[in-house]
Amino acid sequence: MKLFKDLYAYRELLKSNVKKEIRGKYKGSFLGILWSFVSPLLMTLVYAIVFPFLMRGAGYEHYTTFLIIGILPWTWFTTNIAQGTFTIIGNGPIIKKVYFPREILPISVVSSGLVNFLISCAIIAIFLICTGIGFSINILWLPLIILTQYLLTLGIIFITGAINVYVRDLEYIINFIIQMLFYGTPILYSVDMFAKAPVLIKTLINTNPMGIIITSYRDILYWGNMPHIKSLLIVLAFSIVLCAVGLAIFRKLSKGFAEEI
Repeated sequence: MKLFKDLYAYRELLKSNVKKEIRGKYKGSFLGILWSFVSPLLMTLVYAIVFPFLMRGAGYEHYTTFLIIGILPWTWFTTNIAQGTFTIIGNGPIIKKVYFPREILPISVVSSGLVNFLISCAIIAIFLICTGIGFSINILWLPLIILTQYLLTLGIIFITGAINVYVRDLEYIINFIIQMLFYGTPILYSVDMFAKAPVLIKTLINTNPMGIIITSYRDILYWGNMPHIKSLLIVLAFSIVLCAVGLAIFRKLSKGFAEEI
């Protein structure tokens, strides 16, 4: 409850921080915020050209659309994990000089990432319309999926952002883990491809929270079906608990931020 009171009391600081995160990312670039469209689009086109040949045919109609629905949420997740892990150190001079709830920093990172994600979702809409896939009533589940990803990402960077102040190698470890996780998340493929895989591999893929979230995006956007509600709610519950635990760790470690930075 204290967190919500602090956020309300410092709401103007939160707004300015979110704006700073968005503007800072594209500061000095010619295209500016258009990179929210261009970057994932170029990445998708590369995968759409190369990956079907590696797979001897992706097996999905409108494979580029299939890909982009997976790549955009993944880009939001990985970009925010990298930024959030570094955000406390990156804002060290401000932390040393001014008091404000330190939780605002990771929340600003995830919130700015959400804004960029929502903007880039226009790409998904264009592909869905142009390919004739269109939209189904199940798109109404989209806010729940986005909320789940928001809380999952925030919970993670509460922990990684705080620990990274004391263990500077963490951000390099996190980057390595994210690279490995990319191949264990159904971005370039569907979980159905692993139906006959060994139990351990199938279990790891099926219990990957981001895998469940991306599959949920595809269920409602690509297939036009309901997401697997039970799996999604389990990830949502896990994300809420992770946020609570992450916030507790963040607050405990935040007492020494000024001295360690």
